[in-house]
Amino acid sequence: MNENMMNDNALQQIQSNGFVVIENAIELATVQSLCAQCEQAFLAESDVQRARSSRGHVYAARNLLDVVPEIQTFWRTGKPLQLLRSVLGDRFGLVRVLFFDKPPDRTWTLPWHKDTAIAVADNSRRSSLFSRPTQKSGVPHVVAGDDVLHQMLTLRFHLDDVTDENGPLRVIPGSHVSSTSEGEGSEAAVTIHAAAGDLLAMRPLITHSSGSSKPGTKRHRRILHLEFAADVNLPDGYQWHDFVAASMHVDTRDPSDFAP
Repeated sequence: MNENMMNDNALQQIQSNGFVVIENAIELATVQSLCAQCEQAFLAESDVQRARSSRGHVYAARNLLDVVPEIQTFWRTGKPLQLLRSVLGDRFGLVRVLFFDKPPDRTWTLPWHKDTAIAVADNSRRSSLFSRPTQKSGVPHVVAGDDVLHQMLTLRFHLDDVTDENGPLRVIPGSHVSSTSEGEGSEAAVTIHAAAGDLLAMRPLITHSSGSSKPGTKRHRRILHLEFAADVNLPDGYQWHDFVAASMHVDTRDPSDFAP
């Protein structure tokens, strides 16, 4: 399958189902490098907010952009870049990064939900499009309206093989069209199996859940969760907390900076 056919097929699946799995999205050498850089960041004293298991394994982390340099660059080439441009256009940027693991000694679950919170510079502005201001690890967040979330795409890069053994993600096809959509229903849920280096691309509004790892497993389930937005601008004077532009030529400053 050539690149254009792959992009067309992936775009169609995202439009109709809300998700697509892209195999071999990044090389195993990149996977190993990302794992090593994350581990180093978790050990260092830094602004990374992390949660550890009883044996010291990090199973969740935020604020990785400035301490894991490769996170700002590894998606700027190959299949990830082609997919992002096909879905979001040329002005897109990276706006939030999360790390998840299910280490053998610390499994966890998440019920069915949609990802509606975004990280912003200031969540105190009044707006009918943003609600429920919170602080997550020192970063302001708000719940965004559907119009904003429709202009976003999440890429979940698998750093380990994912099977039924280590708590795979489940998604409900068609549930991404709105914050209230149930799609095809939980009985039609798809379990996401993947190999290290594969990525799951999904719309934030797709309903998804995560089950626990099986007892006795020795597998980790490390995921880099990257959220992208189509444009640097947000409505009502809001600004992204971070915006790493896909193109270094995109001006990410607020237009009001140039007002007379």
